[in-house]
Amino acid sequence: MKTLLLYPQFPQSFWSYDRAMEMAGLKAAIPPLGIITVAALLPEDWEVRFYDRNVSLETEADWEWCDLVIISAMLVQKPDFHALIQKAVRLGKKVAVGGPYPTSVPQDAQASGADYLILDEGEMTVPQFLEAIAQGQAQGIFRSTEKPDVTQSPMPRFDLLGRDAYFMMAIQFSRGCPFNCEFCDIISLYGRKPRTKEPAQTLAELQYLYDLGWRGSLFIVDDNFIGNQRNVKLLLRELIPWMQQHNYPFTFMTEASVNLAEDDELLELMVEAGFYAVFLGIETPDQDSLVVTRKMQNTRNPLVEACRKINEAGLLIYAGFILGFDGERSGAGERIQAFVEQTNIPQPMLGILQALPNTALWNRLQGEERLIEGVGVTATGDQNTLMNFVPTRPIAEIAREYVEGFWTLYEPANYLRRSFQQCLNIVPPARGKQTMQVPLGRQLRLVAQLIWHQGLRRPEIRGQFWRQLWTLLLKKPQVLNMYLSLCAVGEHFWEYRVLARERITQQLGYDPLEVSVLPKFEPTLVKNI
Repeated sequence: MKTLLLYPQFPQSFWSYDRAMEMAGLKAAIPPLGIITVAALLPEDWEVRFYDRNVSLETEADWEWCDLVIISAMLVQKPDFHALIQKAVRLGKKVAVGGPYPTSVPQDAQASGADYLILDEGEMTVPQFLEAIAQGQAQGIFRSTEKPDVTQSPMPRFDLLGRDAYFMMAIQFSRGCPFNCEFCDIISLYGRKPRTKEPAQTLAELQYLYDLGWRGSLFIVDDNFIGNQRNVKLLLRELIPWMQQHNYPFTFMTEASVNLAEDDELLELMVEAGFYAVFLGIETPDQDSLVVTRKMQNTRNPLVEACRKINEAGLLIYAGFILGFDGERSGAGERIQAFVEQTNIPQPMLGILQALPNTALWNRLQGEERLIEGVGVTATGDQNTLMNFVPTRPIAEIAREYVEGFWTLYEPANYLRRSFQQCLNIVPPARGKQTMQVPLGRQLRLVAQLIWHQGLRRPEIRGQFWRQLWTLLLKKPQVLNMYLSLCAVGEHFWEYRVLARERITQQLGYDPLEVSVLPKFEPTLVKNI
């Protein structure tokens, strides 16, 4: 079987880092781990061609060559995902789809003409698909309520990647999360019992990347890396000597729940193993909203103190924040801004709450008849869209707080100040190898671009850039790579905040920052957006 594997293009979004990638001469931040794992599940005698369309495009000759097209996508990739399915149909090619988006909303892929829907987790459903192909079935939907044992998951086909096009590589250690946040689709997709790979299995993946020549940063894509703390510690205790023996070829970042701050041993092991950053789902400093959304793990200890402790352990903090929870009080956006300034989190991912399909929130709002068709993330797949349900406070107020918060937080001087202060707050480990690494061969280009754009071309931040740079050189040179990388990503966010404001303005019909009296909220207004 001649198989063309495609990963759709991303629109400009929070995590696309477009300008920063361009400045560094890169194409994308991280590779698509799911579809290269699917590639490893295909029969060895199948011929495979793979394209991450964010890095390079397939040719018409590739389309002509193939018998089968396989596409994996997240919701944000919706436009290109459907365009690829429809092209395959026009060309008379069989097309199979999988990934989080078709798993959550399979009817969308069916409507575009997909022949095979390989849903849920591929270790369970790719074999079903292969059996159907062997039997000559022309179409099918393949699902499994059973969760696979990820210790049996194959080595991803890292060899298919154009590795020099990416800022980071990616691996996965675990799936699932033990918590029960109402809005989160991870537990509906992967369950509440975290399943982990064996330490030796993970080290083999790292060794493969090492042997392929990768050096630099690596994203462990787990939705909650510390969901199974016992097994994570087992991994870290084996990772530390491996990193020492290989002279620390990688630095790691991952996602974790805030209760990371409660475990001193875990923090120490992560930093010793080479972790430099962690993404935390903070969501809101409002305790009542955390209780409403069932994010109880964030209510056990003061969140500001948790962030301070994680910084002092040696980790940079990224974090997610959400506006629009039921019962949310006015001024939630301002309280998030104050929290971000207090903790100096450089890149707060501020979004408007969306009810994702099959989550507890979706099911509750559906029962309350509050869901709205055709708007929100299910329509667009991005964070800067109005909610897809009728909220409990005026949507105009939520929209204004979102745009105002995003606009202020990513004002260049504010962003650079937080980046600088976060780097100062971090206590680097004694071994001195700690921060994110720009891929080899890209550092000089990136530094030259930064000196031009922020050290010379932008008078409003020029002095601040040089003052902060010299201070870090003198006081904390270990975090210089981290600071320069944060500066580069700032170029993306200074463009993206304009786009976010334009998108909300388009949905509302007016710019929320340019009206003194907010229009009265009417549910029918939302339904017509």
